[in-house]
Amino acid sequence: MRQSPGNGMELKRNNKIRTAKFISDRRKTSKAEIAAGLKLSMPTTLANVKELIEAGIVVEEGTYESTGGRRAKALSIRREAGYAVGVDITNNHITMVMADARKDIAASERIRRPYENTPQYYDLLIRTVSGFICRQEIDPDRIAGIGFSLPGIVDRGQDLLIRSHTLQVQNVSMKSVGNALGYPFSVENDANSAAFAELGNMIRPAFRPSDRSLSDYSLPAGSFSENPLTDAVYLSLSNTVGGAVYMGGALYRGGNYKSAEFGHMVIEKNGRPCYCGKKGCMDAYCSALILQRAAGGSLEKFFGMVREKDSGAVQVWERYLDALALSVTNLRMIFDCPLVLGGYVGGYLGEFMPQLSRKVMEYNNFDPDTSYLYTGKYKYEASAYGAALAFIDALFENV
Repeated sequence: MRQSPGNGMELKRNNKIRTAKFISDRRKTSKAEIAAGLKLSMPTTLANVKELIEAGIVVEEGTYESTGGRRAKALSIRREAGYAVGVDITNNHITMVMADARKDIAASERIRRPYENTPQYYDLLIRTVSGFICRQEIDPDRIAGIGFSLPGIVDRGQDLLIRSHTLQVQNVSMKSVGNALGYPFSVENDANSAAFAELGNMIRPAFRPSDRSLSDYSLPAGSFSENPLTDAVYLSLSNTVGGAVYMGGALYRGGNYKSAEFGHMVIEKNGRPCYCGKKGCMDAYCSALILQRAAGGSLEKFFGMVREKDSGAVQVWERYLDALALSVTNLRMIFDCPLVLGGYVGGYLGEFMPQLSRKVMEYNNFDPDTSYLYTGKYKYEASAYGAALAFIDALFENV
């Protein structure tokens, strides 16, 4: 059957979108690699790249690594091709991130502001985000959208925070805030957003070990490009404990948007009270707040005290790691896949991984080591950054 002109145009457009996304995922690549990776002919690849360069989406920067012969020109996404904003709302802070088209953080700010479900708070939120955007001096037409990260159960289709134990609210619509800012917007659960920030490259076939910014306690080098991850679990260790599950390379949300509420797994019967009303929840043992309280409210100060062998801080840290090791082992037994430890605490864990690994192995006699454990790159910016990334991906849908 002869292909209609309309179908031919759609195929051409789809191939161009695929090419742009391939370059975005690789961060730096070559025409030959694009053709091989997407199974496109070289003439088609050359035409797609040429159009993307002319459209200001792609740039040639230097040369690409070669296994021999003439070095190819390296292709990357042009940073100024577009931007997206991420906003993370917590009990006490508003964190804002501007991500460029290359998926790098171009700017970030974090202000202390206790959350209130009041018109005054939302007015302040609008002014704060608007001011942050203005200070970046970016053409508004180049901003693809704003992603909001919220702690709780989120209905993305309705732009609704259904329920948040942390913020002690339910059925909060973000439509008025989003509409007032004047950009396309979306809402997402904070742990899901952070997971996207930390796992976004790991679960894609295009991930290259040389780009990895996780800890040394990761899968063997080369395994990502040869056997890309399709399943992974993210554990967020911030002021509340949450998480996300990727199955088959896609986020599993659950039937009622409540999947991966790891913080409310009971790890000690009749244990410490949790803010959710139960006792013995993981959140009551592994929240970043436990460590902050031991150091006057500063996580950075706490880890400084641990490094200086302060006896009180060391005792708190030992108890924390033991609860975390138990929780990690439970997750490993359930999912049998790589685990990323992120959030506020995850950003500090790299230097303490040998200590955590020893404790994990006391509970886990099914694995020979802890090579399935990773630590995250981000501390306070993960959720805001992850919320922005969805709009960066959307940039390439309109090339």
